[in-house]
Amino acid sequence: MSGRVGDLSPQQEEALDQFRKNVQDVLNDLPNPDDYFLLRWLRARSFDLQKSEAMLRNYMIFRKEKNLDNILSWQPSEVLQLYDVGGLSGYDREGCPVWLDITGCLDIKGLLLSSSKPELLKKRTQILVSLLRECDLQSEKLGKKIETFIMIIDLECLGLKHFWKPATEIYQEFFSILENNFPETVKHLIVVKAPKLFPVAYNLVKAFISEETRKKIVVLGANWKEDLQKFINPDQLPAEYGGTLKDPDGNPKYLTKIQYGGVIPKKYYLQNQMKMQYEHTVSISRGSSHQVELEILSPGCILRWQFLLDGPDIGVGIYLKTKMGERQRAKEMIEVLPTEKYHSHLVPEDGTLTCTRPGVYVLRFDNTYSLVHSKKVSYTVEVLLPDKTIEEKIQKL
Repeated sequence: MSGRVGDLSPQQEEALDQFRKNVQDVLNDLPNPDDYFLLRWLRARSFDLQKSEAMLRNYMIFRKEKNLDNILSWQPSEVLQLYDVGGLSGYDREGCPVWLDITGCLDIKGLLLSSSKPELLKKRTQILVSLLRECDLQSEKLGKKIETFIMIIDLECLGLKHFWKPATEIYQEFFSILENNFPETVKHLIVVKAPKLFPVAYNLVKAFISEETRKKIVVLGANWKEDLQKFINPDQLPAEYGGTLKDPDGNPKYLTKIQYGGVIPKKYYLQNQMKMQYEHTVSISRGSSHQVELEILSPGCILRWQFLLDGPDIGVGIYLKTKMGERQRAKEMIEVLPTEKYHSHLVPEDGTLTCTRPGVYVLRFDNTYSLVHSKKVSYTVEVLLPDKTIEEKIQKL
């Protein structure tokens, strides 16, 4: 199989030749720096030679730092082996690898408390390297170049727990690694069973996804099992996903190849909390409260907060301000999330709330019951917005 790529314009051919000369000093450190490999970096930067070279050289630093040459032989911790999700299901109609990721079932908080962010990102990087290895094996097997893979992302169980700030940072960093170090390797990102929260989740990560990759995102609706087969033959999909693959005992989930995660037992926890960064610190006098107001313009937004208490206890609740009447200026506060008293001194706390109606939401730190102690609270509160384009697309499905 030739390493030379056809269907390039004369200008692109010239850019490819020049690019190879510009980066020749690093190519000896790569296993197979053929034209297909070089074109990934050129296409990712629209054939801008300077930007493409900078991108490739940054990748070489990443490659060395993460020891990508040996990452496939690395053994993750037991908890990651048992509770991370996904697996290689098979290949699409053109021979490209298909990775099935049960993202909604991932206990991301449990994984971060049981391992670490670097280890979890290393495991995800290992998956990307393994998929490219599958592409190479398929190229040899089929006698044609296989450069890309498909990821099916199952979001059925996606919930507010996935919007914990350290969790969303993991997803952001994963897409950053994918875009910066594995450019032009995604054929499709196929989303199935997307819940109402998906537009918010997408909005959190889209800044880390290139415009070209965004175009490859496919969101399937109610007939997703049938629609999947437009991309992938049934004999390459678990029966659970409309295919024919089953375990020897007949289980349609195909557990011999696909991991479905689950809640991580506390026995694996290495820590019970994670350090957080906070935007504000306030002292709340005895017998008083502190309120943070945020205006929600449309339903479907998520209110997310984190706080750290320096004191014996504090009450925390969420309220919605509503007008009492057209002629009355006063507003009343409707309790949306009942006030709960926290006794966790210097232990990070967090929460999320889906805002079902517009209005002014109030996060209230309540110290009115304390006649003796003032309290110091460090906190961050923010509104997570849905991506309107994805939201409209889901509504039409």
